[in-house]
Amino acid sequence: MLVKIKGSALLGIQAILITIEINVSMGQGYSIVGLPDSSIKESLDRTESALKANGFHMPRTKILINLSPADLKKTGAAFDLPIAIGLIAASEQLTSYIPLHQLLLMGELGLDGLLYPIKGALAMALQAKLEGLTALILPIENVKEASIIEGIAIYGFSQLKEVVQFLKTGVSLRNQTIHSAFDQSTNLSKAIEQPLPKLEDIKGQAHCKRALEIASAGGHNLIMIGPPGAGKTMLAKSIVSILPPLNIKEAIETTQIYSVSNKVNIAEQLCYERPFRQPHHTISAIAMIGGGSYPQPGEISLAHNGVLFLDELPEFNRNVIEVLRQPMEEGRVHIARAKMNLVFPASFILIASMNPCPCGYYTHPLKDCTCSAPTIQKYIHKISGPLLDRIDLHIEVAPLSYQTLTAAQSEPNALDILEKVRKARNYQAQRLMEDGLGLTNAQMNPSQLKKYCGIDKAGASLLQQAMEKFQLSVRSHDRILKVSRTIADLANCNQINAAHISEAIQYRCLDRSSWGTLKE
Repeated sequence: MLVKIKGSALLGIQAILITIEINVSMGQGYSIVGLPDSSIKESLDRTESALKANGFHMPRTKILINLSPADLKKTGAAFDLPIAIGLIAASEQLTSYIPLHQLLLMGELGLDGLLYPIKGALAMALQAKLEGLTALILPIENVKEASIIEGIAIYGFSQLKEVVQFLKTGVSLRNQTIHSAFDQSTNLSKAIEQPLPKLEDIKGQAHCKRALEIASAGGHNLIMIGPPGAGKTMLAKSIVSILPPLNIKEAIETTQIYSVSNKVNIAEQLCYERPFRQPHHTISAIAMIGGGSYPQPGEISLAHNGVLFLDELPEFNRNVIEVLRQPMEEGRVHIARAKMNLVFPASFILIASMNPCPCGYYTHPLKDCTCSAPTIQKYIHKISGPLLDRIDLHIEVAPLSYQTLTAAQSEPNALDILEKVRKARNYQAQRLMEDGLGLTNAQMNPSQLKKYCGIDKAGASLLQQAMEKFQLSVRSHDRILKVSRTIADLANCNQINAAHISEAIQYRCLDRSSWGTLKE
């Protein structure tokens, strides 16, 4: 008897509908075809034990299992459940009350029939809905994650026999049907309550906090340069406290990436918080951008809709940081392999920090630097011009004095700044939504830049002087305009004026040819 069941395979962060065809006929031998990997080939051994443990028998005739489309590589143990249900139905041990072709089943089986959680449940639920299926059957641990997708019933079970009982009667032993578990109010509270430091925890550094506010409001990249102990790392981590919470679309995108990477917290499931990724400087290029034999998202994709923090940027391998150029421009990364081409989303805010020289004290007001001018230049030039050109804000961080550190003065509240950032982002979303493209100023394309970043005569004159004096590139010109647009949005101004341009130019210190050459 031939039975067809719907399953799903992961291709990057997307799910592809797979038809599992199980044919039980006269003859002998078991075989699985359709480019299965080793874990799928071992499925029949796990399935046989699970069937016996739950009161079913393994057919002792010829079993042929085909995974269609047959030219796509399938991986993982999540095909155990559809294979087991298919074998039970094909050997006439199950008369399903619910038509099997309307369901998508996925789950890993234990030898006793227990269902273990799988990765990619959110992507599978999204694909099942697009394919017009009525329900998705998963291990119970994956239900909350998959239930973000509305419009399709999600059923969660912990045992194979529970799945069979449900298919026979259409009644679940427990009320596991969920249509939507996404709560925007929970999302907001979760996003604000971060374990990372908040902006008000940092003393002084008003100009750095202002730069972080601009970066958060417009989605701009930022680099901080200063001596060790000045507070660069703490400042970088505090940006999460002033980033607006994920909306529903962003939450689905982010959770989908973490789901296929098997990094979703089983206790929480939903990615309420904006990601903050801080890879070590020994990371490889593949780990940074994604890839591998079975391509997986890298750090830049795990930072999608959040922050990628590279501490001590010059210590990273040059090949690693140079691969960031294209994703920083496009908001996505292309992974090309011999048999597949994948696109991973990678729209992130890059926050980088670095010392001004190898000893770290070139810009320190009190400590003497022991580095020579050529050494400083060599250290700075570890970061290429094209990469610096793609970073909107360059900030010099000075160490705090004892008086500033111990002064009993109140710092700006993170929630107040967050409200300003949210308003600025709302202005951008309303403005850019008409074009159906990016929703932050940093994502504006040339046509949007021309349309929304008009400046007055005084501002144009000031920008011209800066371009000529500092020999700025066209990309730097455009990024100054984008930052100016964000500054104007924070001030609730429709027109970019000279004051906005002036402030934006101040955040391009590393573009000045004199930086790093002042050492005597």
